[in-house]
Amino acid sequence: MIIDTIENAHRYHDVHPLFARAFEFIRRDLSSAPDGKGDIADGLKSIISTAPGKTAEASLAKFECHNRNIDIQYCISGVETIGWRPRGSCTQPNGGFNEEKDVQFYHDAPHTFFQLQSGQFAIFFPEDVHSPMIGEGEIRKLVIKVSI
Repeated sequence: MIIDTIENAHRYHDVHPLFARAFEFIRRDLSSAPDGKGDIADGLKSIISTAPGKTAEASLAKFECHNRNIDIQYCISGVETIGWRPRGSCTQPNGGFNEEKDVQFYHDAPHTFFQLQSGQFAIFFPEDVHSPMIGEGEIRKLVIKVSI
């Protein structure tokens, strides 16, 4: 997992061949972009959403990780708390892996929680189990799915 600000995004361009293009998209003015899903480029998908923050309990019902995608989660506005735990320490699967949606859920509890504020992002690799959208008030965010 990586947590940083968009000003430092250039430091991660070499982590994956599509990261430079993903961060180029993030640097656009997203304040008036409509909610919804879109294709940025081959191997890059965007999801912009605006929703009220959830309780930790509600978010943990979908404590998730992915096998075929890296998530870059960028906070456009609001304050978002996210739970995290390394996948290797999870022992309580919540159902089987969903191939179609590329998601595995767990019943385990996060090891830590952290906050993202406007202009900050987190990168979740397949080994990072995460529970997003915890908070109060409205949270506007962008998730970029990076194919691996």
